[in-house]
Amino acid sequence: MRVALLSLGLLTGIVTSASAQLGIGRPVGRTIVDGIIVKVDNQIILKSDLDIVYAQEEARAEGKALPLDLRCKILQQIVMNKLMLAKAETDSVVVEEAKVNGELNRRMAYFVQQIGSEKKLEEYYNKPLKALKDDLRQQVKDQLTQQEMQERIVGKVTVTPREVKQYFNRIPKDSLPYFSTEVEVGQIVKLAQVNDKAKQEAMAKLNDLRARIQGGESFEELAKQYSQDPGSAVQGGYLGFFKRKELVPEYEAAALRMEPGQLSPVVESQFGFHLIQLIERKGDSYSTRHILLKPETGSKDVSVAAVQLNKLRTRILADSLTFAKAAKDESDDKATSTSGGLIQNQQNASTYIPLDKIDPAIFFTIDTMKVGSISQPLPYRTEDGKDAMRLIWLKSNTPPHQANLRDDYQKIAQAALNEKKNKALDEWFEKNRTTVFIDVDPQYDECRLLQRTL
Repeated sequence: MRVALLSLGLLTGIVTSASAQLGIGRPVGRTIVDGIIVKVDNQIILKSDLDIVYAQEEARAEGKALPLDLRCKILQQIVMNKLMLAKAETDSVVVEEAKVNGELNRRMAYFVQQIGSEKKLEEYYNKPLKALKDDLRQQVKDQLTQQEMQERIVGKVTVTPREVKQYFNRIPKDSLPYFSTEVEVGQIVKLAQVNDKAKQEAMAKLNDLRARIQGGESFEELAKQYSQDPGSAVQGGYLGFFKRKELVPEYEAAALRMEPGQLSPVVESQFGFHLIQLIERKGDSYSTRHILLKPETGSKDVSVAAVQLNKLRTRILADSLTFAKAAKDESDDKATSTSGGLIQNQQNASTYIPLDKIDPAIFFTIDTMKVGSISQPLPYRTEDGKDAMRLIWLKSNTPPHQANLRDDYQKIAQAALNEKKNKALDEWFEKNRTTVFIDVDPQYDECRLLQRTL
């Protein structure tokens, strides 16, 4: 069975929109014909499951013709996912609730940010935020379980340079892909530091809320009204159970100093200021609720970040510091600092990004830059809405060309690795498909879902 596990992104939750990632259909005022098309033990696959992923691939194709067998490949992938879930159940693979809660909170915060506010999200789906989160919970848990099973199957698979070369040499010369202009871009981000006045205002507000709770008002209601953590505010500030070292140190230390029911003093962390209430302890885990306030930054705070970046830029241009080292040690953007500041291509996790797919803000910055040059500090707003400044570095600019090992080794190596992982998954499927009950609707017999290849 030839699966497209690593290209379709089904296990990692890579989708084209918040709507698709939520997995919740927006009311459209019409009836959709649906039904079970495959059963894998106690797991079912609906026609709508297939249609949703196919629609995502159509959107991603941007008008280009799709392969005629794409529906079958997608359905094969979903069957693989369901088989992983079935085997995870028999193999006692369990994803901790703390991990599920953390991913749920992260996604809800992202959805709220993308659509503009909690109210807009609720209006879009005609559901309260808590109901949306409840709808999403099982999907998130299944995805995390599938990821764990996939890691067990292919996590240790690697490729050697010799295997990469052999993979490339097997590609017919007239089938080698043609790459458009691609760039490698790095960034160093400095967050604007909150000034003392804004900090004092946030602390004063939380101390006032603390006094109101001690006076008899409901923590949960005040959290819903005032907390700036969209993922937990809708649940009265409830974060769920976490183990030690899963939350930021300042938060954890404050929570573990308390007895159940107690309120913490105001606690500062990288996310802002918290008022915390410990709810319960269970062995190595504990549950809390909190109210989060994020002080606003101002122009003076941004200018301090700009000064810091200018100093780094001067050192890099004087060759006393590399951009990669500066990014690793100084950048406040953890997503890129570990890669020397380089921004990843979200489609394939490489550092080479097609020029027509790059963030417009970066495109217009690098448009007049020479390779190796670094921009002046530029205003920037992070994905979670924080004010910042950043330096942009144009590391490389590769003109359009046909694929070759010298210029495209990283991409070819990734393709070779994907092929080897797919082979491992094929073998795993072949070995395990007879250990569970799989029933396919006859209308999908042409997909030959229980065979190794299409």
